[in-house]
Amino acid sequence: MSDGDEPGERDDDGGADEHGDAAADGDREEFHEDPVGHARATAGMTVGELVEEYGDAGIGAAAVNEAGDVLAEMFANDDCTVFCSLAGAMVPAGMRRIVSELIRDGYVDALVTTGANLTHDAIEAIGGKHHHGRTHDPEKSLREHDEGLREEGVDRIYNVYLPQEHFAAFEGHLREEVFPELVGGASVSIADLTRELGRANAAVNERDDVAEDPGVAAAAYECDVPIYCPAVQDSVLGLQAWMYAQTADFTLDALDDMTDLTDLAFEADDAGCLLVGGGVPKNFTLQTMLVTPRAYDYAVQITMDPEATGGLSGATLEEARSWGKLETDARNASVYGDATVMLPMLIAAARERVE
Repeated sequence: MSDGDEPGERDDDGGADEHGDAAADGDREEFHEDPVGHARATAGMTVGELVEEYGDAGIGAAAVNEAGDVLAEMFANDDCTVFCSLAGAMVPAGMRRIVSELIRDGYVDALVTTGANLTHDAIEAIGGKHHHGRTHDPEKSLREHDEGLREEGVDRIYNVYLPQEHFAAFEGHLREEVFPELVGGASVSIADLTRELGRANAAVNERDDVAEDPGVAAAAYECDVPIYCPAVQDSVLGLQAWMYAQTADFTLDALDDMTDLTDLAFEADDAGCLLVGGGVPKNFTLQTMLVTPRAYDYAVQITMDPEATGGLSGATLEEARSWGKLETDARNASVYGDATVMLPMLIAAARERVE
């Protein structure tokens, strides 16, 4: 193009400027005029108002806005059966009450989680506490810092500390309040175990006048919401169950939950899922639809894992659609970020809109 040429003008060989002609002729297929706005953040805004402002922005903010919309529509649909998967250290990190209140207020119909979250939930239900810690001591090497914690009898979960005596109390709770109610010859499902754990957590919490909320398993027990824990062996809860089974007539049936879970999916008019983190809970929740004639109508996931590794934890919901886990016209959104930041924001925004 010569110095005097303008977009859309013919050049010396008689050709046309492709971009200029497309703009002039209105021929763009992908581009549609929808200017990016600029979000506001002002004193006194509610969380819902902030997430609404994100809708004018791009990149991650736009994804948070879309996820808030999908979650609100899912929660507002009285005919929708909502499955929630919860992975990662959500209970130790302080997300316990958010999940228990979702259950108590009728927003979750089934929970799929890890044995670790149930372990830490029970520890707080019976009076234990997690504590603020630090990832390292600047005056020590990383190894020296964690060796020092080990000598002190303190377990570290990133920047959260948990004294090991709480695990001893948890073991006593299981052996005195939970496991004895499940022995008797017949094997029990993992959902039976989590239901009994919730009952015991609630009972001890009330009996001992524990200041902390009785928690997730207790809320699920009281609201008749099943908790599925497909990898329960991968936790202190599972280890204690195995140890108890060495000397007692106690057996867990890992496959027994599948019937009730698939029945719940079969009977749903509409189905939605909130996937917090990845791992086994995410896949167990999604794969349920593979043995039903339906798929999820709504799906929201929060993850920090990239899809390029090919792992399930970072797999997109679009990929799940290829498997038939989501309906072709399902509303879905993925938010990439720390779930301890994103989950409270999305839940607050969705509940504000619904309530």
